[in-house]
Amino acid sequence: MFRKVAIGMSGGVDSAVAALLLKRAGFQIEGVFMRNWDNNYEAGFCSDERDFEDATFVCRKLEIPLHRVYFIKEYWNEVFTVLLKEYETGLTPNPDILCNRYIKFDSFFEHCRNNLGVDAIATGHYANTSFGPFLEKYNENEGVRLLQPADKFKDQTFFLSQVKQFSLRKCMFPLAPLLKSEVRKIAKAEGLLNVANKKDSTGICFIGKRRFQDFIEEYIQKREGLFIDIDTGQTVGEHGGLHKWTVGQRCCLANWKDAYFIFQKDLKTNNIYVVPGTKHPALWNHLCITGLPHWIHKEPTELSNNNVLKCYFRFQHTKPLVSCRVVKYAEGLTILLDNKLRALTEGQFGVLYKNGECLGSAKIKDICHNLIY
Repeated sequence: MFRKVAIGMSGGVDSAVAALLLKRAGFQIEGVFMRNWDNNYEAGFCSDERDFEDATFVCRKLEIPLHRVYFIKEYWNEVFTVLLKEYETGLTPNPDILCNRYIKFDSFFEHCRNNLGVDAIATGHYANTSFGPFLEKYNENEGVRLLQPADKFKDQTFFLSQVKQFSLRKCMFPLAPLLKSEVRKIAKAEGLLNVANKKDSTGICFIGKRRFQDFIEEYIQKREGLFIDIDTGQTVGEHGGLHKWTVGQRCCLANWKDAYFIFQKDLKTNNIYVVPGTKHPALWNHLCITGLPHWIHKEPTELSNNNVLKCYFRFQHTKPLVSCRVVKYAEGLTILLDNKLRALTEGQFGVLYKNGECLGSAKIKDICHNLIY
């Protein structure tokens, strides 16, 4: 049923090995390299020329065609402008989650379906679905579930937690049963040496090696404010804008005995409240309120029946899952964690898991701070 597959080629080892595995499985493959940022026009920087060269080498080695497509306008409208608006309102958004939802599993999916005539798409993400890595369990009468991969350390379902059912139903994740170490070993054995030992990309791609604070200043007007110690009420420094800081981040303030960390941002006064010490109790919390959730498969039956959903939570990709209880209200979810987490942050996504399945996610809109320690 699925014979022709388009795979997103990033120029890294993961997409290279995913393409190799697809070819070994007998699929007709079209490689696609996406460019989402115009670094010739805008102030940002993206290393996609080097990545494109690496993707070209891999596709030549595997004897598959490589197409280059541009989603610069879509990325600007659907991702970057959203980031700017949220930074301006003091939030800390997640561009990777937005990019997957609107670009890689929407614009890319539609482009490949309409212009390349493919039956499915594939990526080098460490994830799996209930339909299997190669859609071998596909059932047109069932909804698809997003599952965690074999490599729990590299698990990227967090970044896929807003992907729509429509595109996920026809997406392959060939790396689902593999560990990262196995992926690199396969690449070396196949002679894909230009990517076999290539470092994983981290951070926001278009910023490159620049400091985030320097980059974002070119898009958001500088508005100065004060750093205020919540324990003493004392002003301990000045800042150049709420958008430059996120909860839990260290702010290097001179002439103070203790290091200060961001606790809360006040939009009305433009002041930032800080706490001394990275383990200050105000930074730790176990209750958050979200907006309306996106369920990948469907709303859990517990919530549909107005009961409590017991599951697991994370709001950062690299952090362990924390058990929690979830209840539904008219405008979103209330999430109560069994253990406190440091620096729960408004604007981030709370991602929910149960029995190895990524249920979906919702944007955190309020942290219930308890200043009585």
